[in-house]
Amino acid sequence: MRASLKKLSWSAWLQLAGWTVFGTLGCVAFSLAVTFVLFQNAGAEVFDLVLIEATVVPILLAAPLFFYLTLKLRELAIVNHKLVVAASTDALTACLNRGAFSSRVNDVLAREIARRNQRTMGALLVIDADHFKTINDSFGHAEGDVALRVIVAAIQPCLRSDDMLGRLGGEEFAVFLPGASPVNAADIAERIRRSVAEAPFQPAGRLHRLTVSVGGAVFNSPVGFEELFRVADLHLYEAKGAGRNRVELAPMPPDLTPGWLAPSLLN
Repeated sequence: MRASLKKLSWSAWLQLAGWTVFGTLGCVAFSLAVTFVLFQNAGAEVFDLVLIEATVVPILLAAPLFFYLTLKLRELAIVNHKLVVAASTDALTACLNRGAFSSRVNDVLAREIARRNQRTMGALLVIDADHFKTINDSFGHAEGDVALRVIVAAIQPCLRSDDMLGRLGGEEFAVFLPGASPVNAADIAERIRRSVAEAPFQPAGRLHRLTVSVGGAVFNSPVGFEELFRVADLHLYEAKGAGRNRVELAPMPPDLTPGWLAPSLLN
């Protein structure tokens, strides 16, 4: 408990104090109300004595109890938050893992459907590190892990505040760009490509240039994550086949209807 108290900030102390005072005053008020009902016909001396006890005893008992309970509830909330973060975060790169990324993207898209917004737009970029196996084979998996963190660090400054970055697995990442126009999406994708190519990476003290290929799908009508990913992934393979270290971005096919949407929602 002492260790927990030492870690408390001033705002946490104020919160603990506030709940302790509030809870204690509530207990005192309840105690006084019960005392008044039970002893209102007692003599003045008895009533005064009982009234003092009804005030002092709750303070002595409730104050430390409420302080302890509030402290433990705060610790529980912190632990729960850490568990939620750990469950949704990729341990190596600290960006969203695949499950959390796809879930959050689908949540955003579903909200647009719920608003019956037929003009929703945005883009999904799928990013793959070029020749990543060569890095692992030449410098070892530890340096490969460093390379992945360098790539993430290079991508993040290129994103807007509402954009999402996730690691899909291995050396593959994805970026969701809600509300992005085709021009915005192409600009961000190209900035990501350049940023990674300019990122410093020196395994074993030797300069090694990192590059990524980017495939993207731009949408302007209701769609789901799986449909977006399937199309963006196809464009990623086009970028790989065209020589790597490039961006291939295109609109979603107009005849592709998201399978997870009920037809009534699209009308």
